[in-house]
Amino acid sequence: VGWLNDIQGFPEPAIYHRLAASDASLVVMHNIVRLGIAQIRDTKVATIFDELEDFFDQRLTALVNAGISRERLVLDPGMGHFLGKNPEVSLAVLRNLARLRQRYNLPLMISVSRKSFLRNLAGVGIDASGPATLAAELYAANQGVEFLRTHDASALRQALDIWQSLDQPAIKD
Repeated sequence: VGWLNDIQGFPEPAIYHRLAASDASLVVMHNIVRLGIAQIRDTKVATIFDELEDFFDQRLTALVNAGISRERLVLDPGMGHFLGKNPEVSLAVLRNLARLRQRYNLPLMISVSRKSFLRNLAGVGIDASGPATLAAELYAANQGVEFLRTHDASALRQALDIWQSLDQPAIKD
């Protein structure tokens, strides 16, 4: 089974029949710019979830009505500039991933790897952004995110393995 990921969340109904005929999992990614050339826009923490929910409500309805099973869908809220230029918006989405899970009951994919909002928060350049990335990825995993898209799969795998090892019940005397 393959995967298809559209950074504009599959906005073209003309291809839905082909998507329905495939058995690929579809990553429906939110993008503040719904169509067209990427642009960095102002967004607000107070309204980002209304925007996310409006986007996913429309896209999921259209995809399911075209015959695509919900079981094939994965949601990606977008991070960094896909949410807007205000870094607080990305932090708010990360802090509230449970809200998306509760509303849609679908797996989530997150990509925070090397994102500028983390680099700015940590005060580092891209080459030194590994620890900031890993911290955000572990946070997302702890929130139940099923899929993490990363630049450093080895570091993430090691961190998740150690986390899982530490998350075992304590030995009782």
